[in-house]
Amino acid sequence: MSAIPQPASQSARAEFYRRMDKDNLAPLWEVLHDLVIPQPKTPALPALWKYRQIRPYIMESGGVITAREAVRRVLILENPGMRGQSSITRSLYCGLQLILPGEIAPSHRHTQSALRFIVEGSGAYTAVDGERTTMHPGDFIITPSWTWHDHGNPGSGPVVWMDGLDINILALFDAQFAENFPEEVQPVTRKQGDSYARYGNNLVPLGPLPGGRTSPLFSYPYARSRETLATLAKNGEPDPCHGWKVQFINPLTGGFAMPTIGAFIQLLPGGFRSVPCRSTDGTVYSVAEGSGKVRIAEQVFEFEPKDTFVVPSWHPASFETGPECVLFSYSDRPAQVALGFWRESRG
Repeated sequence: MSAIPQPASQSARAEFYRRMDKDNLAPLWEVLHDLVIPQPKTPALPALWKYRQIRPYIMESGGVITAREAVRRVLILENPGMRGQSSITRSLYCGLQLILPGEIAPSHRHTQSALRFIVEGSGAYTAVDGERTTMHPGDFIITPSWTWHDHGNPGSGPVVWMDGLDINILALFDAQFAENFPEEVQPVTRKQGDSYARYGNNLVPLGPLPGGRTSPLFSYPYARSRETLATLAKNGEPDPCHGWKVQFINPLTGGFAMPTIGAFIQLLPGGFRSVPCRSTDGTVYSVAEGSGKVRIAEQVFEFEPKDTFVVPSWHPASFETGPECVLFSYSDRPAQVALGFWRESRG
């Protein structure tokens, strides 16, 4: 019978580690409990950005740099637990972009997918692969990966929208590419509303359909989303955690509108007190209507229209409303669902 190996002394182990280190080796057993943990752990912290507090900075940025100079004039919402990383959660980016009357944010494309949620103002446009859509508060607009896009403001007032991108997901795979269009503005090749006519009315044209995993419908008007929520509220009781919550979908597949970022909109009735809920996808919220409170773990934040707040991964969140509220949100849920590890816990 062979002898049972005896544990080495601490000094012998340390000497062993030093010798293997020069060959770029490390012992798993020294870090195992930090790698395989009993529940999610994130450096992201709960946080809220009051729009009335940060709006002066947004407007001041318009006098500091032009949209042409900046390419995208955006103030990044940095998570207080991850300063300097241009991140609001471990996987997602969030910023507030300003475009002033007469300005153009020049055309480019990149492998990162982007969404826009219009916070303030109307009359500006986003162009995606030859089609423009006019922005209105509450609209959800998609810029799919590797599509030419530019923004312009022929209107009379400033327009501000939220940008959400999957920058850190692309960085994880070292798959970031970008390219500038040879002209400041891409040619308009399709009339406004073309994609909605083709794919936004439960109809699709006969013949070949677009490939890819991003919705061919790149603009989801707030008026239609709001009407849907109002109709749901008339015909059923609210979910105890989420009120009436819907997911923006790809009309060709019925799945998520974007392959890496899920976008949602929900209606919370007046006087609502929700059951706590937590999930593995850290979620960014923008308040479209109403006011109330959100409890995230042990912290309570009061919110009002145009505010932004973030619920990090596996942090229980519950809502209390005064008047009814409409909340837009986005997260990395599609990526987690596709990879099979998304989880949710209620109560």
